[in-house]
Amino acid sequence: MIRNVANLVPPLENGPSETNAALEFAVNTLEVENILVIGHSRCGGIETLMSMQDELNSSFIHKWITKAKFAKFKTKSVAQSHSFDEQCRHCEKSVNRSLLNLLTYPWIEDRVKNNLLSIHGGYYNFLNCTFEKWILDVNIDCNTDGAKYLFKDHEIWS
Repeated sequence: MIRNVANLVPPLENGPSETNAALEFAVNTLEVENILVIGHSRCGGIETLMSMQDELNSSFIHKWITKAKFAKFKTKSVAQSHSFDEQCRHCEKSVNRSLLNLLTYPWIEDRVKNNLLSIHGGYYNFLNCTFEKWILDVNIDCNTDGAKYLFKDHEIWS
């Protein structure tokens, strides 16, 4: 289990961190078969991200949270007319960016493509006691040499 502020999975190009060291150990040494990244309602890390100004800041929190700036920008573009709280709830569900970031690690991508590892997303809502879960499905398009990603098997448990 890895816990960090805002449950972020940084992409490989961001360099070493405790998160990617734990992922490498879990996948390569322990040979886990499933990775589940879970976001939750009223996330303080996401609220910090959404309220943070874009100026340079040297705090550890600011440097960590900026790894999720893509989710912030996407939320701001699709939910710009919503209240700050609604924007935060929307951004909390951007777990999919972390799921895609997992595929930037070659040892994860290889195991997923060989059906040795499954990647799951989840969202726990403390307010109504529901849990949403979905799976990242990776399909290789032989015509374009590119990967297509699909989020499937979306379930809500209450």
